[in-house]
Amino acid sequence: MSQLEKMEFDEDKFVTLLGKLVGEAKFLQNNPPELVPVEDRSARHVLEVLEPLSVEQGGPLLLQHVSFVEGRGNIIVQYPGQPGGGVISFVGAHMDVVTANPETWTFDPFALKVDGDKLQGRGVTDCLGHVALLTELFRQLAVTKPQLRPTVLGCFIANEENATLTGIGVDELVKRGLLDSCKQGPLYWLDTADSQPCIGTGGIAAWQLTAHGKLFHSGLPHKAVNPIELAMDAVAEMQRRFYQDFAPHPEEARYGFATCSTLKPTQWSYPSGSINQIPGSATICGDMRVTPFYDVEEVIAKVRGYVDDMNAHPDSLAKGQRGPYSKYELPDEELKGRLELKIFDNVGKGVACNLESKGFKALVEAFTEVLGDCKPYSITGSLPCIRDLQEAGFDVQTLGFGKLAAYHANNEYGYLSDFKKGFQVLVALMQKYQEAVAA
Repeated sequence: MSQLEKMEFDEDKFVTLLGKLVGEAKFLQNNPPELVPVEDRSARHVLEVLEPLSVEQGGPLLLQHVSFVEGRGNIIVQYPGQPGGGVISFVGAHMDVVTANPETWTFDPFALKVDGDKLQGRGVTDCLGHVALLTELFRQLAVTKPQLRPTVLGCFIANEENATLTGIGVDELVKRGLLDSCKQGPLYWLDTADSQPCIGTGGIAAWQLTAHGKLFHSGLPHKAVNPIELAMDAVAEMQRRFYQDFAPHPEEARYGFATCSTLKPTQWSYPSGSINQIPGSATICGDMRVTPFYDVEEVIAKVRGYVDDMNAHPDSLAKGQRGPYSKYELPDEELKGRLELKIFDNVGKGVACNLESKGFKALVEAFTEVLGDCKPYSITGSLPCIRDLQEAGFDVQTLGFGKLAAYHANNEYGYLSDFKKGFQVLVALMQKYQEAVAA
């Protein structure tokens, strides 16, 4: 038996810590300006477990509580290996959560509910369960004291749920060089689900399309430019051209993406008015999810071009499918319908993990050893920061042990047995990477 194999997952300690973390979740919700998380409320429970095992108190762990904004700290913990032995790091276990409305849950989202193997509460899957898991991993390292070649580094981060704010979490840690040592080996981003490696994510660009027409009585449609119809036809044309220009990429099959790149509407709004009144404007919002094999900025530029073309010839959209009197130009009035496209600021890039790295190969071996197989998957959901980490020179791989079906959902849940297996995967991962480095 190797020294690492002596590490055992303590279910009681894990559940106790997770209960404390979920109990803080009301104050960890990230939706500013209304809800600004105070990650130090979760950090204090992690430090309560790890500080007695720190070098300052005679243990092996090196601990840093790093804050750039008051109350919103990050934790870096290291279990030292041998000089020149490299680093294996676990980053991404974030201490903030998405919002939860108690009125739409069947139980209190801010109190851990334990029902046999099922653990329920805000943050169990995303991502307080991983905070508790990573804490238990380092507690066990400190207690069993295995002799390892690589240093093991863990980073509990702030502000993962709101990538539009910078200078708080992992972006600032990287900027200040506090994670530079992680470039000496694989960086495992611990923030996905379903107990398999996630090897690809999508980029995102959210958009708003406003159609400007002419308000008029609905009994005289030939005197109006109907912005609702214009908006619908414009989105249909955007989609038609988008799927021509950004058809399924050959690499998407290799990475197992569930979908190709997509452009779709998700919200609709228009000014209030009488039902017998054609409004003067209508707005559709949506997003583009872009696989990492296309450049998001190039996609945005193409979509802007679609809208420019439609603005130049709006009546080209009116092809009779909406009846003979729906038109987007009124020549007698020298009036044309107009489209206005806005791209929101939270543009993000997708990531395709390096499938040839020692870190990925160790990941496959660890999952196969513990679970019997390894089935990597990819989705066009977005994970903020990880493409930036990859571009900064980190070998980013991603994994997680919550449930994808519960991600950001009402009645969020995960399973204790999954986190226990996750612990075993992380232990096997350290062993496999140590063997790869020694080879």
